[in-house]
Amino acid sequence: MTTDTGRVRLTPDERRSQLLDLGVRLLATRSIDELSIDLLAEEAGISRGLLYHYFGNKHAFHEAVVRRAADDLIEKTAPPAEGEPLERLLTSMTAYVDYVVANHQGYLSLVRGAAGGNETIRKIYDEAHAALTDRVFREDAQGQIIADTPATRLLVRAWAAMAEEFVLSWAVEPEAMTRDELLAVVTGALPALVELLPEK
Repeated sequence: MTTDTGRVRLTPDERRSQLLDLGVRLLATRSIDELSIDLLAEEAGISRGLLYHYFGNKHAFHEAVVRRAADDLIEKTAPPAEGEPLERLLTSMTAYVDYVVANHQGYLSLVRGAAGGNETIRKIYDEAHAALTDRVFREDAQGQIIADTPATRLLVRAWAAMAEEFVLSWAVEPEAMTRDELLAVVTGALPALVELLPEK
């Protein structure tokens, strides 16, 4: 159905989803605190009141945008269904590096927000982090990258934190190494670290 101006009339759910997508795009180059209701209203060409209708308040709006961004990260970094385990890890890490570079300010803001005491953002961050690391242990026709044990779970969490800091730092200082060199280090580090674990 269209209005007299020829624009498509969206359902409330479609309109809210559209506003969240816009919020995620704006978050790519801004911190969470810089993502204001006024900014989104201006970019979307709607009133502040309509945004409050969809999200309630600024905190709920921020949380909804962060959750959408986290879902977007999980989806875009999903490893392919086929291929050798390390090849699939490399593909996933390549998508992760590209995502962090393209959304550096927003991703950095998510990391800092999670570390800064915002419980809701911390929960979203932890859920996204778990989804990314649990992939390493998911078994399919090609097998797992590493065996699922308490020790390897501990190691993978530490590796993921290292990889995150490495990629965030490289995004600021890309002259330190090439993208391919970065990917070789962060991807190769996981199996190398597993080799150091004591055998049981």
